[in-house]
Amino acid sequence: MDPQFAALSAGASSTLVTLMVTDGWQRTRDGAVRLWRQFRPEGAEDVAADLDTAQAAVVQGRVAGTPVDEAALGGEWARRIGELLAARPDAEAALRAALADWEAAARGQAVSGGIHQEARATGSGRVYQAGRDQHITER
Repeated sequence: MDPQFAALSAGASSTLVTLMVTDGWQRTRDGAVRLWRQFRPEGAEDVAADLDTAQAAVVQGRVAGTPVDEAALGGEWARRIGELLAARPDAEAALRAALADWEAAARGQAVSGGIHQEARATGSGRVYQAGRDQHITER
């Protein structure tokens, strides 16, 4: 594989796997599937299903305390992205645009560690808790 494509594939797959546990996941997943639909439509549904399966495994592994080997998962997606680029070099610009979008989604959204929250309200008290941004509109 072209070294430039290899580096691009590695960066894209790393970002893809990192975003599996963030609020930006759905947007990232949709961008990856859109890329396949545009350049390898016959494989788009498999990619969609495989991304869903991988994301569920990463999330469940973190919750259960038995993390998935994310480096190996990243390697698998780097291979798949590399194969896409090898078959369709014209996909490079679209992949770079998608990667820029993914990286923008990744800024400030990476989740590490866990969140533990406890609250108690009595009487007519209210409790609002969030692990990230929270917007409340009361009327």
